[in-house]
Amino acid sequence: MASSISTQEKNRAETGIGNRELLTLISALMALMALAIDLMLPAFDDIREAFDLAEGSSQTGQVVTVFFGGLAVAQILYGPLADRFGRKPVLYGGIAIYLIGAVGSALAPTFELLLLSRFVWGVGAAGARVVATAIIRDRFEGVAMAKAMAQIMAVFVLVPVVAPTLGAGIIAVLPWRSLFWFCVLWAGAITIWSWRLKETLDPAHVRPLEFGSTMRGYGTVLRTPVTLGYTLATVFLQGVFTAYLAASELVIGDIFDREAQFPFIFGATAMGFGVAALVNGRVVERLGIDRVVVLVFAVQLPLTTGMVLLSVATNGTPSFWIFMPMLGLTLSSFMFLMPNLNTAAMGPVGELAGTAAALTGGLRMAGGAVLGTIVSAQVSDSVTPFAMGVAALCWMCAATVWIVRLRTARREQAALVPLPAA
Repeated sequence: MASSISTQEKNRAETGIGNRELLTLISALMALMALAIDLMLPAFDDIREAFDLAEGSSQTGQVVTVFFGGLAVAQILYGPLADRFGRKPVLYGGIAIYLIGAVGSALAPTFELLLLSRFVWGVGAAGARVVATAIIRDRFEGVAMAKAMAQIMAVFVLVPVVAPTLGAGIIAVLPWRSLFWFCVLWAGAITIWSWRLKETLDPAHVRPLEFGSTMRGYGTVLRTPVTLGYTLATVFLQGVFTAYLAASELVIGDIFDREAQFPFIFGATAMGFGVAALVNGRVVERLGIDRVVVLVFAVQLPLTTGMVLLSVATNGTPSFWIFMPMLGLTLSSFMFLMPNLNTAAMGPVGELAGTAAALTGGLRMAGGAVLGTIVSAQVSDSVTPFAMGVAALCWMCAATVWIVRLRTARREQAALVPLPAA
């Protein structure tokens, strides 16, 4: 207990705010990304009508995927900047670009310009994401970091719970473009709040902003097997998330014919994320990261396989009351995997927290955007392609984690073998 208190007092002295406020602020920073996605899902029909897209067109999913594209590309640039100039200057620069993208989206006269603005918006959101992850790595490590990430996720996922309902409420009384202006106000409020936070980058960890130094930093991250392996595993999880976000309106509204209930169904599914994140924060401290990950895969993989079998057996139109709870449990299980695998990936590269957060986050978002786009593009009048995509990505994630664990165990065993006597 004394150690916990001293750690909290140290963090307060070095960041200017207590642990609880720090974690809440970080959650709000990461929510900049979630709000920019989930708030506008109920407006997809209005977007189709405004830009003369076909009824039920999956093109609206590009509003999500191009945002992830900007998020992925920009993180690689923000990392070295955060390690050279500090977390706060990069945060404010990212929020400025975020505001430009949001305002551009609100004023876009064509669908193409909307997508371009959404890409810029994602570029801005990347700054907040990189800085948030770097600050957590600056202040925590090991199980404490995993627990902190779980608490952040618990708050972070409240956005998908309330955002679609909030978005539906806003467009019920205001034009659909007002959703973008809401994000502008949110970003402004977070900027003002973040003034309370002190710089968390240790001066001893400042890295020169040179091409060679940056490439060496990225090279170090890529040559760290645990970091690279667990990052690849999270790419597959991100692919599922992206596919769900892009296709959820079609799956729930068109295939299951529950368009009016979409905000509430989406929110109920997201609520499972929050519960899982809270539970993970408790169990990871008791069981450790490795055991939690293994136990979750033991439940998740049979569940996703069952989704495929159910979909095939019903010609792509399974019972809503069976399929959606299975999908909700699958997505909720990610709250036991994403923060823990991310923590394990960041562990060996603490001195390169900004660079590592940028590269791993960029790879995750870019790969997830590509995989999610491929899966969501297959959705039309059947959930079978979606279920098969989800299952395949989950199995690939598990296989990647298993390979990393096996190779790590072999290296550790080899290190224990005594050298032959001279």
